[in-house]
Amino acid sequence: MSMEIELGRAKRARRAYVFDDIAVVPSRRTRNPEDVSTSWSIDAYGFGIPVLGAPMDSVMSPRTAIMLGQLGGLGVLDLEGLWTRYDDPAPLLAEIASLSDADATRRMQELYAEPIKPELIRDRLAEIRDAGVTVAGALTPQRTQDLYETVVAAGVDLFVIRGTTVSAEHVSSELEPLNLKKFIYDLDVPVIVGGASTYTAALHLMRTGAAGVLVGFGGGAASTTRATLGIHAPMATAVADVAGARRDYLDESGGRYVHVIADGGVGTSGDIVKALAMGADAVMLGVALARATDAPGQGFHWGPEAHHAKLPRGRRVRVGQVGPLEQILYGPALVADGTANLIGALRKSMATTGYSDLKEFQRVEVVVAPYDAH
Repeated sequence: MSMEIELGRAKRARRAYVFDDIAVVPSRRTRNPEDVSTSWSIDAYGFGIPVLGAPMDSVMSPRTAIMLGQLGGLGVLDLEGLWTRYDDPAPLLAEIASLSDADATRRMQELYAEPIKPELIRDRLAEIRDAGVTVAGALTPQRTQDLYETVVAAGVDLFVIRGTTVSAEHVSSELEPLNLKKFIYDLDVPVIVGGASTYTAALHLMRTGAAGVLVGFGGGAASTTRATLGIHAPMATAVADVAGARRDYLDESGGRYVHVIADGGVGTSGDIVKALAMGADAVMLGVALARATDAPGQGFHWGPEAHHAKLPRGRRVRVGQVGPLEQILYGPALVADGTANLIGALRKSMATTGYSDLKEFQRVEVVVAPYDAH
């Protein structure tokens, strides 16, 4: 029974929780962190750690996608970013990092107005494939229809359709909407799609044949969706709701398991732990990886919403630099704030609560314990 709160005579609302509102609880058993497995797989692809690099220019370049793949994760390249618009985006990334806050949005709108070049999509994906790691690229629903043939021909292993929100039922009076069910059926590669933040929306996406569903809406560090559109999905509740849809779809489909990937609001190792505890199979990290000294954003972070031509719903934010990507994932941590040695912290938490793998860890006990930083 969800507890509803009366906001006024005509409106009731369900109480929802962010990751800071909850904590995991140790059980009667503990383990050694070395005995814990952090591996997971989706479709035919296995990974040593449950980490996807978010398709954002400040986080993933072809080089950092390769690095993340070699470190056990999955890098997802934004196929609508600077890497597919310019032969050499390096000076432009440096320029974005040097802009004043007042000029950043306008200048980024100009830079991202450059057309996407199909040959660059092929070249970037080929570069990742040639390094021998799993290849993943992302398009928004709006661009998927135009560019997916180029992407599939380039040899992508996992195809990601990522928007602020993605529905199985988009209604438009102007454009022929993307028929997700037909599209995924016709495609010969597994598709991860999102974001979704409710049980019903996620269940509909699972019925399209998606291999994975991204959970999140306007919760990222560089997003201002809540301020501009008034929309926000507290992540602890959203992940648990979508995990509930996964469970029910498993029964409905006779055993088809769709992976749940928390995407947004996962900025520290503690957030990763809680996302998995609420039922996620993996996490898509933006700001957590943007803090790497070898990330393309050079200490800054922004998403595609930050340079929307008509209604920007994000901004370029300074996130600072913590250390190289490998140190952020595997340590040693030189700070105690959950921004480094993310996987070491996950292992420690799983071991402390007595769980040996991620699937088991989804059953860990959690409590509502609002966090007070003061």
